[in-house]
Amino acid sequence: MDPRVPRLAEQLLLIERELRLQGWWGAERPAEQLLASVEPFCVDTLAFEQWLQWVFLPRMKTILEQDLALPNASGILAMAEVVYADRPHASQGLRDALKQFDGLISRG
Repeated sequence: MDPRVPRLAEQLLLIERELRLQGWWGAERPAEQLLASVEPFCVDTLAFEQWLQWVFLPRMKTILEQDLALPNASGILAMAEVVYADRPHASQGLRDALKQFDGLISRG
């Protein structure tokens, strides 16, 4: 097992926590066709926080639980910086958690 797995699992929980704290955690799963977008971050079908909740977090959970190879790089913070440019204070906790995640992945 990759030694980063426990810290990555903790970061995923922190990302979820921040989404919930900001009220950006959705109660209803988007339609499958919206989740099936081939665009990065499903930018054509989902809000960024929906992508985090319904695509990113479940994929990363599967990777960690099944001891699959971790990604070689992560640029999630860069996307968050663009998405939340107009909400810098509200998104600070989420951006911090994503920055930590990116850092852990890049230490591979």
